[in-house]
Amino acid sequence: MRIKILTLLMMTFSSYIFSLPMGYGSINIGMSVEDVKKELKNNSDFGYRGDRDVTLSPSTQEVIIVTDASKNPYSFFTECYFLFVDEKLFSITLNLNQSKIDYHSIFKTLAEKYGNPNSISPKKASWKDSSILMSLEKPLTLKYIDAEVFNKQQENSAVQKNIDEQMRDNFLKGL
Repeated sequence: MRIKILTLLMMTFSSYIFSLPMGYGSINIGMSVEDVKKELKNNSDFGYRGDRDVTLSPSTQEVIIVTDASKNPYSFFTECYFLFVDEKLFSITLNLNQSKIDYHSIFKTLAEKYGNPNSISPKKASWKDSSILMSLEKPLTLKYIDAEVFNKQQENSAVQKNIDEQMRDNFLKGL
């Protein structure tokens, strides 16, 4: 019984011993568009080609940088996505080259560095702290998300859902 309790305590606290990385390499959540562009130019692994990789979503005014590293024989990336909200880097999505690295190797490395994931399913493993949500998804994608902005977006969508549910209920009552 003592061993079970000790193991449970170690698993619980292991995820809090290490803080999660704020991003990959020199690119961190919260950076400006210009700072991310500079870092992408300095690292050929991402396959950044300049401003032609930058788009502006017309409906939300969010900036997205999409890079293609698949032609770089030395890169572990295939495609990378950098999404900005309010001119700050909100999320990093790194699609990894399955011919160079595998899910299990990355999962093992992340678990050793940051403890057991907070949640795990057949499709993904997720770690989180107060600043970052990090997930490793199958087939082979690594994501970093700004936890504070994400939580605000979730709250806003919950409010909208409640309004939509009320309107639906009112409609059904009127039938």
